[in-house]
Amino acid sequence: MSVARSLFHSSRLWLMALALIAPLVLGGCGVNDIPTYDEDAKAKWSQVLNNYQRRADLVPNLVETVRGYATQERETLTAVVEARAKATQTTLPPDILNNPEAFQKFQQNQQALSSALSRLMVVVERYPDLKSNQNFLALQAQLEGTENRIAVARRDYIQAVQRYNTELRTFPGSIWAMLIYRDAKVKENFTAQPGAEQAPRVDFTKKS
Repeated sequence: MSVARSLFHSSRLWLMALALIAPLVLGGCGVNDIPTYDEDAKAKWSQVLNNYQRRADLVPNLVETVRGYATQERETLTAVVEARAKATQTTLPPDILNNPEAFQKFQQNQQALSSALSRLMVVVERYPDLKSNQNFLALQAQLEGTENRIAVARRDYIQAVQRYNTELRTFPGSIWAMLIYRDAKVKENFTAQPGAEQAPRVDFTKKS
């Protein structure tokens, strides 16, 4: 009985030791990296959406302010309004980060609004009174700040997704994906522009 009890006691000690050591060993092998990187990429994506929404919220007041001084610029103003509508009224599917078509459409819509706003700011140069209007100057400053936030958010998202996708495709992450995280999928990403590692300062003010 004493021998059996001793063996039972030893087995319990080994099991307890394994229970303590296993998480450390598995953690050192990167078993938690995939979900960790996944959550980080999702958080960065939320920041992208928040900043695009912030920009969209500025557009109506900006358009109305410009319209008060430049009613004849109807085509340009209409283009901004329509681009905003496309960027905000399209329902994003839950799987957008794993859906190439939906992600590309989202990116195209946001780029269209960026282009429309850029054209609007070029038009503004023709109206000195508008350029000196305090309400317009405040909106312009907010828009410039928001564009910079968008650039930072996009950069952070690009880096987070690159890390996550790389983990899925390389050892040991690919092993954990096959064994444990079978639902993990490669995420869609923005195309990084040259200098995307730095947050650029966006300035719509025309330089002389």
